Amino acid sequence: MLLHSFLSVSYPVFFAYYENTLILLSCTLVYNRNMNNELKEKYILVGVNSKTDTADPLAELEALLDTAGGESVYKIIQHLDSPDPATYVGRGKAEEIRELVHLYEATGILCDDELSPAQIRNLSDILEAKVIDRTILILDIFAAHASTNEGKIQVEMAQQKYRLSHLHGLGKALSRQGGGIGTRGPGETRLESDRRRIQKRISVLSRQISQMKQVRETNRKKRQNEGIPVIAVIGYTNAGKSTMLNKLTGAGVLAEDKLFATLDPTTRMYRLPSGQNILLTDTVGFIDKLPHNLIDAFRSTLEEVRYADILLHVVDISDSNADLHMNTVYETLRELDADNKPVITLFNKIDKLEGAESENVGYVKDSRAGRTIPVSARSGEGLDRVALAITDVLKETQALANLIFPYSKTGLLEVLKRTGNVISEEFKEEGIFVSAYLSTADLGRYSEYITVTAYP
Repeated sequence: MLLHSFLSVSYPVFFAYYENTLILLSCTLVYNRNMNNELKEKYILVGVNSKTDTADPLAELEALLDTAGGESVYKIIQHLDSPDPATYVGRGKAEEIRELVHLYEATGILCDDELSPAQIRNLSDILEAKVIDRTILILDIFAAHASTNEGKIQVEMAQQKYRLSHLHGLGKALSRQGGGIGTRGPGETRLESDRRRIQKRISVLSRQISQMKQVRETNRKKRQNEGIPVIAVIGYTNAGKSTMLNKLTGAGVLAEDKLFATLDPTTRMYRLPSGQNILLTDTVGFIDKLPHNLIDAFRSTLEEVRYADILLHVVDISDSNADLHMNTVYETLRELDADNKPVITLFNKIDKLEGAESENVGYVKDSRAGRTIPVSARSGEGLDRVALAITDVLKETQALANLIFPYSKTGLLEVLKRTGNVISEEFKEEGIFVSAYLSTADLGRYSEYITVTAYP
């Protein structure tokens, strides 16, 4: 069985027969280097009872590892009704994995679920190698990619909460790690003597996050008072949100073919064809099994979604798991109490489709979206329809009003043209007669000039 497993990878191996017995002469493992010219850490990926029907259930975990600068050398799926509470995969499978770790000279194993302290401790004892889980890996990626002070504080909060809950199990396992993936950020501490120190640090970070939340709420209220609609760009990680924002607004946000390439939200002004200004806000990418500590830490950032007027849902239509990714996004929205917003779904990356796939993209559905548009953020194909769709959806959430502005208030009319959707204006002796779609805030702001209102 071990021989079969070893032959399933693409590394060069050399065998010979000796007295009718096949023996392994040598095995050459190729070490790749990451962007910092450091030797990549090599991991065996381990999952339990995958719930998906995908051909490679550990593909996303492998992509996460690649984003963190590591390399997958082997993959194992253990079919159990539920993870073993002691060793995640069962002791027998763990001992088999120990042989594979030695065979591939792997740094350790990477598990596709969050492990309990006992699982980490027991696996570390059996394998005598580094043991990290999906949560540690994602936290590590966030720590590496956070560039603003706010992002760094939110990531450290999530890391400290994880480490506090896993302190007992991590003690021995992390003592073997010696740096590398899963160790970026505030660093590790001794067991009981530093438990209080972690709790104190969490209190400090909580106060800082609370202060940042107040600033964010102040900015949000200012935008609401100005009456400028906010469109939140959401989607699964690496769906093309940043590329989309760049193409529409010229934001200059980092856009790479990596998971969680950008973490810090970016807001840019965008002018619709009608002349109305809107704000497009990029958000943190969603992912399956997103650690709860991260959701809690980034809640003030993710709450921007709750206050948006429209959600622009970007989906990588070229990904075979697009349906699963859409479900994950909507589940996360429910967790944020933001699943009641109008949604426009953009089926992105149609430039990657070929043949029948390209022809059938128009038939792909998202039943939870009011509108779906096939687009390519890279080439710009279909983006002209995005602005029109946003305009139409905004009309559905606004009231159509008739107003009369005296000539002494032409300045107010100019403001309305920037924040509202003016349909027509006519200059008469009594004043300037205007028809426009107004938000709730605008209805209050211009109430003394309104003569008739009606909702579509």
